[in-house]
Amino acid sequence: MDVFIILLCLFVALVILIPLLEKYQSKMGLDGATKYAKYIWPLVMISLIIQLIYVLLR
Repeated sequence: MDVFIILLCLFVALVILIPLLEKYQSKMGLDGATKYAKYIWPLVMISLIIQLIYVLLR
């Protein structure tokens, strides 16, 4: 059941994010992309740590 919830959330996020990214892509440019790129790896690491804690406590 959890897998279906995760897949549903990913599908909804894609349906919402793809049109938004296409709409604002031309306004952001390369400078804006590099500005936000520095936040990607810390967010990925935090999410991995949270998932690890969740699996260990389950």
